[in-house]
Amino acid sequence: MRPVIGITTYITTARFGFTGGEWELESALVPAAYVRAVQGAGGRPFLIPPAEEAVDETLDALDGLLFSGGSDLDPETYGQDPHPETKGVVPERDRAELALLEAALERDLPVLAVCRGSQVLNVARGGDLHQHLPELVGHDDHKHTPGEFSDHDVELVAETRLQRLLGERAPVKSHHHQGFNRLGEGLVEAAYAEDGTIEAVEDPSRRFALGVLWHPEAGEDLKLFEELVREARDYRASRLPLDSAAAHPA
Repeated sequence: MRPVIGITTYITTARFGFTGGEWELESALVPAAYVRAVQGAGGRPFLIPPAEEAVDETLDALDGLLFSGGSDLDPETYGQDPHPETKGVVPERDRAELALLEAALERDLPVLAVCRGSQVLNVARGGDLHQHLPELVGHDDHKHTPGEFSDHDVELVAETRLQRLLGERAPVKSHHHQGFNRLGEGLVEAAYAEDGTIEAVEDPSRRFALGVLWHPEAGEDLKLFEELVREARDYRASRLPLDSAAAHPA
């Protein structure tokens, strides 16, 4: 049986054409590239709309979690005032994903966090963010054109799990204007961009807790998703005796 991988979604207005007309409806969506990446890696995608309640029930159904990208986090979640370039804040999604991530880490559920998701990971562990990287690095190469990915390389930190998966250097696709500042508890740097900014973090004490600022779902290399699915399969196997005992009490 394929391990079930939860993928966080966001609430936004979408246009649908059916029953002879066009509708604009509030919808729970995620780009299909995330779904295809999980499927291609051998997992079963399970879309999760943002909700603060029923976190445990949600996690009970999952073997792994993929936190998707999206808009900026509310700076209030990490104790800062908003920068003028901080846009599209959705506090409801922030609260829901922080609660979900914190509970997932308590269970040692395998987690892969992408772009915004990696920022959620850092904030959940008590870290904070640079709200507008161009002011720090003097360029906007991480997000040069709205709606298009920036292609660049990252250098992987030696002896990290990410380096063992991707090698010493890897091409990536980015689309972010915010980045890591103070790292959260237990997190370590795992990759750097050419301008010296941190591009990935991981928690070596966890089964699998990895956050990347780039978008691996937009590339052709499924290594990160394959590792997530592999760890999810092991996680599922590790709890099967407990599940079986609960289902067939003595």
